[in-house]
Amino acid sequence: MQNKGRKQLEGILFPVLSIIVALVLGAVIMAVMGYNVSNAYLSLLKGAFGNKNSVGETLIQATPLIFTALSYAIALRCGLVNLGAEGQLYIGGICGAIVGAHLTGIPGPIHIILVLASGFLGGALWGLIVGILKVKFNASELITTIMLNYIALELVSYCVTNAPFKDMTPGAAPRMAAVADSVKLPIIMSQSRLHLGFLFALIGIVFYYIFMWRTTKGYEMRVIGQNPNAGRYSGMNIKTNGILSIFIAGGFAGLGGIINIIGVNYYLAEGFGGNYGFSGIAVALLGSCTPIGILISSILFGALNAGGIKMQLLAGVPSAAIYMIQGMIIIFAVSKELFLWFRKCAPKSKEKKEVKADG
Repeated sequence: MQNKGRKQLEGILFPVLSIIVALVLGAVIMAVMGYNVSNAYLSLLKGAFGNKNSVGETLIQATPLIFTALSYAIALRCGLVNLGAEGQLYIGGICGAIVGAHLTGIPGPIHIILVLASGFLGGALWGLIVGILKVKFNASELITTIMLNYIALELVSYCVTNAPFKDMTPGAAPRMAAVADSVKLPIIMSQSRLHLGFLFALIGIVFYYIFMWRTTKGYEMRVIGQNPNAGRYSGMNIKTNGILSIFIAGGFAGLGGIINIIGVNYYLAEGFGGNYGFSGIAVALLGSCTPIGILISSILFGALNAGGIKMQLLAGVPSAAIYMIQGMIIIFAVSKELFLWFRKCAPKSKEKKEVKADG
């Protein structure tokens, strides 16, 4: 019980310290560059939580991050490193946007369900390619997911510039056709743009918790992720669980893509992903791949993204400073593993020195 309590305390302490240290170092760097630090951080806070609209923008930014963080966490729980959430998000966005724009004549709620299902299935099938390559040819998912990201990006470029998917409106910028009004998600908070997609993201977190910690299949995935040999000796099918985990992971990333389209943009254009796929990895790592951790981390990163715009407008600090702070947060959060590794290796090194001294 004491070890469990210590691990839980470390799981909270390290992310908090990472955030504090990153903000302090960010302040030092901005001060050296000649910016007013207090004005910058006050503007950041105001842009993230200053009023209902600011809170709404923070949660809008957090919504796709929750899905891509869940994508990374689900695969990691089964021992796979999914670096392909960016591409899975793109494919989910393409599939959902096609159904949302070209399927007409059906009731709005049913249409929304079909769009979400298409987005999930698109991302899931893109992830399934990784799983099959891993199982059949032992191809590293680190390589295949990154390569598939580039392919997905090119598919987006093709869809926004070529018929029948391109928006044929005269003078329109390269983009896919806008989705029907029936699938545009309703606003759930007045005086803001916050849409129903945030509630879907919360449901996704609940699903992640129930599936991973309250089902047999989730238990198998966690066992395999921690110790594949133990899972194999217990009769668990490692290949099947691996494919299922990357399939679900891809589906969650796909949902992040299409929900951002039907909730905010209403059409797919190049760059619509907003780097949410890779940022989701950072969110998952900072949150230790736990449900509550992912929720809090996604809101933090959403606040940095939303507040960064206000910081740039009011304090004149470049938005690149936000990416710098986010990067430092992740470096310090991941350094926990380095610290634990050094602490584990320290006794071994001490034992070797004692053996040499005795010899």
